[in-house]
Amino acid sequence: MKQEQEMVSLLLDWAQRNDHIRTVLLTSSRANPYAFTDLFTDYDFEIFVDDLDVFMSDDGWLDQFGVLIKKVVLQDGNWRTRLVLYEDGTKIDFQISTNDFIKSLAELTELPAKYDNGYKVLLDKDGLTKGIPAPSYKAYFTRKPSEEIYTEIINSFWGDTAYVANSLWRDELYFAKYMLDNVIRFNYLQPAIEWYLGVKHDWSINPNKFGRWFKRYLDPGTWSELEGTYAGAGIEENWEALFRTADLFSRMAKEVGESLGYQYPMEYEQKMRAYLLKVRNLPAEAERFE
Repeated sequence: MKQEQEMVSLLLDWAQRNDHIRTVLLTSSRANPYAFTDLFTDYDFEIFVDDLDVFMSDDGWLDQFGVLIKKVVLQDGNWRTRLVLYEDGTKIDFQISTNDFIKSLAELTELPAKYDNGYKVLLDKDGLTKGIPAPSYKAYFTRKPSEEIYTEIINSFWGDTAYVANSLWRDELYFAKYMLDNVIRFNYLQPAIEWYLGVKHDWSINPNKFGRWFKRYLDPGTWSELEGTYAGAGIEENWEALFRTADLFSRMAKEVGESLGYQYPMEYEQKMRAYLLKVRNLPAEAERFE
């Protein structure tokens, strides 16, 4: 696996020799000094050229960086993308467009989030990047939710716990896991954790997508609680995971609400908890919900 200095050196050596390549940017985590990176962190290179059709007529240039395992080819307007993985583990996202984009970027007073999150100019043969605003590295900081969004997430969380409970009672594990480990975890629990971290860190952190950096920011006790929301295939262990998820969500959402001055719907939670317990204790052969 190539180290960053080696990879950038290889890229620039090729780009300097290719007259069609005019500008090269490094973006994403490797361009953000506050991001966590390691040997598996992708390289996100944006290459700007003077003739897109000539440049993209042959993908043989990808072979100079290693032995390919896979290549994904995408096209979106004037952007050509090559997502590649090499045998040595180096993963690169190449995005290629024309130098006109750099000109338009330099005319902006406010950067798009992608670039405000971080970029580095690796090559500028025409001096077009001098007008591009500097990144703030704050583009993906967790934002405070509005009270409307806060209430909506809480109501949806408790409402959807009923689907999990009903499915566990029916012994429909697959759908119960879908609701608990997909819908509830990522649509409701994840934002609650992000808000909780926002409160703890004065709304000045980026926990990355899908909770990637949660463990880095949560205290050990809370991280242990989060681990407890995962379960295997047993019906009873999923019941336990459901209630642990509810406990964690409730604690975090209440703390966020207190910090922001939002009212937490405690009465609704109590009614839903009573419902969940009633379903859990309902005999498997029951024909009435009593």
